This record gives sequence, C-alpha cells and structure tokens, in this order.
Amino acid sequence: MKRCKWVNMSNPLYIRYHDLEWGKPHYNDDYLFEFLLLESFQAGLSWECILNKRENFRLAFDNFDYNKISNYDDNKIEELRNNTKIIRNKLKIKASINNARVFIKIREEFGSFSNYIWSFTDGKVIKNKDDKFKATSELSDLVSNDLKRRGMTFVGSTIIYSYLQAIGIIDDHELECDLY
Repeated sequence: MKRCKWVNMSNPLYIRYHDLEWGKPHYNDDYLFEFLLLESFQAGLSWECILNKRENFRLAFDNFDYNKISNYDDNKIEELRNNTKIIRNKLKIKASINNARVFIKIREEFGSFSNYIWSFTDGKVIKNKDDKFKATSELSDLVSNDLKRRGMTFVGSTIIYSYLQAIGIIDDHELECDLY
C-alpha cells in the first residue's frame, strides 16, 4: 500500500493511525474531544511523539472524559505534572481543563460539538487537490479564532489545521497515497 510520505513506516502506531483514522470523517464528541486535547499537547512537538503517548494520555486524562477533566483541581494538575508518561507542561494541562469546560458549553449551545465543528463546512469534507504542504488555511483561521473567542487556549491556526485533518474535515492524503 502506498501511504503519505510523512508516515514513519517503522512505527506500527503511526501506520495504523494513518490508515484507519487520519483524514476520515469523525462525528463522535468523545473522539473529537480526545483529538482536541491531543492536538493541543502537540504544540511545539511532533505528532508522532503525541501518538506514541496516546494511551498514556488516555489513562492520565480519565479516558478523555471532558466532564471529568472540566472538574480537575490543583491536586489533579499536580498529579499530571508528575506523570512522566505524558507531556507535563503545566500550561497545556491547564488548557485541557479550560478547553473541556468550553467544549461542554459549545455542546450545550449546538447540541453536540460535532454539530458545531462540522458547521464550518456545512458538513462537507475539504479534499486535498495537490501535494502542497499546508500548515494553516482560511478555515483553520476561522475555527481557531472562533474557539479563542469562546475562551479556548492552545488552539492556534496551525494546531486547528492539524485537528481538522485528524478528524477528517480536511482530507489531506497525498495524491500518491492509496487513501487519496
């Protein structure tokens, strides 16, 4: 199978992620929150680093349960800061708690986070038409600005572009990739 050039072919997790998740439309709020949290921790790091720690994040962050995360206190923050199996950046940990609270408010306003995030494209997938590498787009700028306006942090346009790729709103599989 031909895959996107960025896939580390020596990492089975990365191959499986590329083949089964990346660029495929996702609508489940639990999944959408998981990736919002993971993408925010990626800031300044490689996605492969985060992907390799995904199950550790799942354990540390109560299976990515946004209701539980929204109620984390100083003791839980300290526990996370001492967990050597995840990224222990205090600002990112606090952002995950804050973002869980905003995520819940968006769900209340739109009925689901899925309704909200997919409304930016009227439910349509944006399909890659070339192999030009992109880090941001007008869409990621728009979503990023709206999330920031609502109070989220660590949701800059580059992070949101990666997020939109991860959840399948943007399908950026390369032209030579069999999943294009």
